[in-house]
Amino acid sequence: MNPPDSTWPRRARSRWRWLVLLLFVAVLWGAVEASGLRGQLGLESVRHRFAEHQLGGFAIFTALFVLANLVHVPGGFFLAAAVLALGPVWGALTTYAAACISCTVTFVVVRLLGADALRELDHPLARRLFARLDAQPVRSIVLLRLIFHSVPALNYTLALSGVKLRHYLIGTLLGLPLPIAVVTMLFDTLGRWFGWVG
Repeated sequence: MNPPDSTWPRRARSRWRWLVLLLFVAVLWGAVEASGLRGQLGLESVRHRFAEHQLGGFAIFTALFVLANLVHVPGGFFLAAAVLALGPVWGALTTYAAACISCTVTFVVVRLLGADALRELDHPLARRLFARLDAQPVRSIVLLRLIFHSVPALNYTLALSGVKLRHYLIGTLLGLPLPIAVVTMLFDTLGRWFGWVG
């Protein structure tokens, strides 16, 4: 199937982008299910794998984080696994680095497939939201990160919103540390209460 040329109406191109993106997610999800990788995306599995591989642990951890983000598995599992395996400081730092990489890869892949498909929405609320995002992109992304952390749906939405990559990167780098620190303290406290960490 060949992609449509630039003479197609905007709405047809938008539908094409959505179809390609949905097919990508469906095929990727199916591949994860069929290969058994889905079992690797749970808390205990990620924690065990990370603790087992001292040298390649970060690469494995980050690759799984990227894959999880693309198939809409929340990043909280990875933060919990890193905190329980490495302790609060190194767990938080490791998760921050992996989350930034994962969010960036997701943005690039989704933007490549879907372009700015959300801009095709012709609704007053959508226009207001895009106007606010365009006026203060970095601030908007920082605020969204503070609330939603590295939630896959946010990464997809921002990728399809037409926001520039540099604004996305800056907003992500500035917006992730605080929620990661807060959730790290929560997981560390729970880990100590339940005896999951020493």
